[in-house]
Parts: sequence; structure tokens; C-alpha cells
Amino acid sequence: MSVIINNVKPMSVCALKGIGAGDELLKINGNDIMDVLDFDFYMAEQNITMTFKCKDGKYKVIKTENTDCGLEFGTYLMDKQQHCKNKCIFCFIDQLPKGLRESLYFKDDDSRLSFLFGNYITLTNISDHEIERIIKMHISPVNISVHTMNPDLRVQMMKNKNAGKSIEIIKRFADAGITMNTQLVLCPGINDGSELRRSIEELSALYPAVQSIAAVPVGLTKFRDGLEKIEPYNKNTAGETVDIIEEYSNKFRKEFGVGLCYPADEFFIKAERELPDEDYYDGYPQLDNGVGLVRSFCNEFMEELEYCNEQPVNKKVTLATGVDFYPFLFELCEKAKEKFNIDIQVKKIINNFFGETITVSGLITGVDLYEQLKDLDLGEFLLLPSSMISDYTNHTENKNKFLDDMTVEELEERLNTKIILTNGDGGQVLRDILGVK
Repeated sequence: MSVIINNVKPMSVCALKGIGAGDELLKINGNDIMDVLDFDFYMAEQNITMTFKCKDGKYKVIKTENTDCGLEFGTYLMDKQQHCKNKCIFCFIDQLPKGLRESLYFKDDDSRLSFLFGNYITLTNISDHEIERIIKMHISPVNISVHTMNPDLRVQMMKNKNAGKSIEIIKRFADAGITMNTQLVLCPGINDGSELRRSIEELSALYPAVQSIAAVPVGLTKFRDGLEKIEPYNKNTAGETVDIIEEYSNKFRKEFGVGLCYPADEFFIKAERELPDEDYYDGYPQLDNGVGLVRSFCNEFMEELEYCNEQPVNKKVTLATGVDFYPFLFELCEKAKEKFNIDIQVKKIINNFFGETITVSGLITGVDLYEQLKDLDLGEFLLLPSSMISDYTNHTENKNKFLDDMTVEELEERLNTKIILTNGDGGQVLRDILGVK
């Protein structure tokens, strides 16, 4: 095992010892190095011995106490990103139309990205070496896409004969004290109902290693030809799911002091239920999964509204958002209009590109924004959440692009208006609206 060095900083420890691009880093303190996790973990030790194999075939050993040794690698992982080997019946990538850029069709299932960026992994693509390394380095938390704790059903849903076996890895992590956040992508009539109860009961038995259980409704685009038939959630089925989860969360709150399992905001919205207050979410352990995101945003916005007394710089601005978040954002902006002398226009964007069943803001495309905003007076600028921009792939050529490859600059030109991207924090959104720091 080794990693290839891409560059060495001039005058660094390794440069002064004659290490250069193309040489291989074999070991640190006797431990094999295969990627960034190994490198960062062993470079944190006090006394460092590095073993290299140079391009000329000779070996070189360098001892140092300087953790900034000057080595640079070709990718942030120092290795190729691992792709998903499942064929999940609900996979969103399989529901993308043809003709989009190649990077959008890449399915990652890389345990390293779970630790580095919070990505969710299925554990069907993890080696024994990686399992042992997570335990040895005590990497926590690990974010796991569970979907069901029924081994046979997991095989059926993920179309992977090993999917059921990987449930044992969750228990192995729990025994080793590795903390986990888990998610269940729920499909009506498949892994909800009694199967949801089974999953919650078996995962909760691993508390406190299992820190949270998020239930997320399946996302279904209009591009499902040839794929397994799955019904979307409606008011009744979403309500039934919320009831099951709240039954357990009330029980766990008495036993553990936390709710442990939480429905994504979409479930409350589809069920036409009032969103819970902040205490319900126990510090928002699954915010990036859309669990409590609306409540957190609303509270941040209202807190900023209460304390902000600066005069707005702007006179008229427009905000665009998805169907689910529209009523909340509209109500918040109405309150801001009452306090400040500013015209705030909130526009609900229907997702024609992927289909109207896709109602979240993060999947809105440039073409839908253009078609639904082109005839409006947008004021001084259009404010959009940064989640609409697909630079999360870490490919620089995708920076500032919507999912349909339209760039922010192209949309600005076509709408003839300035676009400001905001980070999604409620307080920051209000400051961006007002134009104050």
C-alpha cells in the first residue's frame, strides 16, 4: 500500500531531503498509508518516521517532528473515490434524465467521505481493512444509510446480495463504541409501517452508539421509465408514518432523554401537520438530512428580525424557493416587510424539470428559475439558496452551476438581474435581504 506524491513544497522538510513528485509514501511510523485518513491520523503523532520509495527504486527514511512535511497529493482522498455497488429501487441518480454532465451520474459509497464530509454510506462497499481502521482510529460519527433492518428486505431494496450481511457491521461498530447517525429512505408499502417499526426498534437497541435515526420520504422524479413502481407519499400515508415515529420518539424521550428518531420536514409538510418546536430536535443531529431544517431556519430568521434595527439598503428584492418551503418563507418575509420599508417578493418555483413531485429547493434547475421568473420585475437582485448550486461534487468545472448545467452568470444575463447566493442560515438570509452586514 502506498500513495503517489503529486508535488513537494519548496524548502519543506521532505523537499530538503530530496523527496519529489512521483515518489511513493509507503509508511508513517511503520503503518501502511493508503489514503488521507491514514496520512492525517499518523501525521498527528509526536515523532514521525516516514518511509518512501523513490522513482529510482531506492528507499528513503525521513524522521521529523514537523507535521507540515510539504507533501501534496493529486486528490483530497489521495486515492480514487469509491463508487456505489448497489442498485437501490429508490436511487435518485437512476432517475436523472440522459444528457446531463457525467459527474452527476457518479454514485459514491465511500466510508472516507462519511467522516470527511458527512456523506451517508450503505456499508455494502466497505472492506474488512476499512472496518478495522474505523474501529482502530475510533472515527465517529459514521453516517449510515440503513433503510431497513430486515436483511432480506434490504437485499430486495438495494439489489445487492450482500446488503443484508452489512447490517452486522452496524452492530460491530456499536460494540466498538463507534457512534452512528442513521437514515431510512422510506418507500410507501415497502419499508414503512411494520418494517419501519422493526428498524426503529433494532436501531434503538444500539443506543447510545446509534445517536439518531432520520426517516426521509423517497424522492421520485418523472424519469422512472423501466424502474420499479413506487408510489409517492400523500397526506394519509405521510401522517401514518409521522404517527409511528412520534410514538417511538415519545417513548425514547422518557427512556433516553432524547427522541432519537425523527421524521424529515417533508413528512410533516405532506401530512399537513404543524412543525414541532426546536426542543423536539434535540440539537438537530440530522439537519443536513432535512430534519428540523425549516424550524431552525425560521427561528434564526425571527431572532435576527427581533434584534436587527438597521435601515435596509435595498428597496425591492426577490427570493425564489421550492414548493415545500414557500409558505414558511413567505410568512417570514411578510413579517420582515411589516418592520422594514422594503418590498420583498417570494416566488414559488414548480419543478418542471424533474417533475412536480420534487418539491425541495435544492433540486431546482436554472431553466425552471428562468421560465418562471423571466416576466417579473425582480428588483435589485434575486436571492437564491446556495443548495441549488451543484459545486458539492468538488469538480471545479461544476462551480456555480445548477443541476441542468446553467451557470449563475448565464441566469443573471438571461434575467438581466444580479443573483446573490445565500448559505441558508435564516439570520443571514434576512441580512442579505436588507443588504446589511
